[in-house]
Amino acid sequence: MERVAIIGASMTQFGQREGEWVMDLLAEAGEECLEDAGVEAADVEHLYVSNMASGEFEGQTGVPNALAHDLQAMPAYTQRVDQTSSSGGAGIFAAWQSVASGASDVTLLVGGEKMTHRSTGEATDVIASLTHPVEYKTGVTLPSFAGLTARHYLERFDAPRESLAKVAVKNHKNGLDNPKAQFQKEIDEETALESPIIADPLRLYDFCPITDGSAALLLCSEDVAQEYTDDYVVISGIDGATDTHVVHEREDPTVMGGVVESGKGAYEMSGLEPEDIDVAELHDMFTILEFLQMEGLGFAEQGEAWKLVEEGYTERDTGELPVNTSGGLKSKGHPLGASGVAQAVEIYEQLMGEAGPRQVDANVGLACNVGGFGNCVITTIMEAAQ
Repeated sequence: MERVAIIGASMTQFGQREGEWVMDLLAEAGEECLEDAGVEAADVEHLYVSNMASGEFEGQTGVPNALAHDLQAMPAYTQRVDQTSSSGGAGIFAAWQSVASGASDVTLLVGGEKMTHRSTGEATDVIASLTHPVEYKTGVTLPSFAGLTARHYLERFDAPRESLAKVAVKNHKNGLDNPKAQFQKEIDEETALESPIIADPLRLYDFCPITDGSAALLLCSEDVAQEYTDDYVVISGIDGATDTHVVHEREDPTVMGGVVESGKGAYEMSGLEPEDIDVAELHDMFTILEFLQMEGLGFAEQGEAWKLVEEGYTERDTGELPVNTSGGLKSKGHPLGASGVAQAVEIYEQLMGEAGPRQVDANVGLACNVGGFGNCVITTIMEAAQ
């Protein structure tokens, strides 16, 4: 099995991109990634596009082959990867497989979504379509699952409501130093706690925004990487897992089985343990998810993640495990197909020492991309090349 390297990465500005559509965003990220890697489009053998709903959001299908045309990457094999809100992570897994298997020496992955031209209600309905039909027809949405789970978690583990607000405050603070983030705005706990209720006990600042944006990675075999550069990042562990489609069938609603299982697989492949991780990007579509992923990935015991947040364990500048140095989905934004790719872009930049004011001391990083309400998950571990 080939050892897989990342030698280029890019991310567009996240936010409301008026007058631009998904193909514009994908092409922007793809071109910048190829330039960053120093690779010609004609050398790309496989081209994967992570995208959940371009058809539903803007009536645009066939995005991979259209992107190959726009980038002049023909005759590369193209494929769209849709795994709901974990499409980006699933794209990383697919691109990794293409190189690790030897099917491709050079693979470009681009993830993107155009969402903000739709109303909040319309966008929420598109996203809610991933839920089980039995739950969907009762009006259940992902925010409602988040509210129910947060209430159960706070009561069961005697966690203060302020601990969730601290997640929002931390991630907004980190996003302030990310020039590509949708929200570059610091908030305080009082602002978070007094914002409008969305799904009790969760309030406005517990949720990520609706976002347009794209991100890209250039993956290749390590032998090819060394032809281009001495400095690169290696994917040392990656795995994906699926949990129940019907959320209420789970034995414990505070345990995301997909996070647990994908984390186990990624750790086993890499030969690393939770304590070896220096920086992590977690899927904080809702603040409560940061707690559940910390626990599922072994960074905290069940019901204990809130205590680590209260103690400052996940702070960027002073914590033992900086979490969401990019600002996370909460501040950076969440263009569905791009989010998992953007998580890996942040880890890549941290390991390469290219994160600017967000830079932490890191040689090993982890990204966890969650689809739906934990229905499907991909965990990726990356290391700076030695």
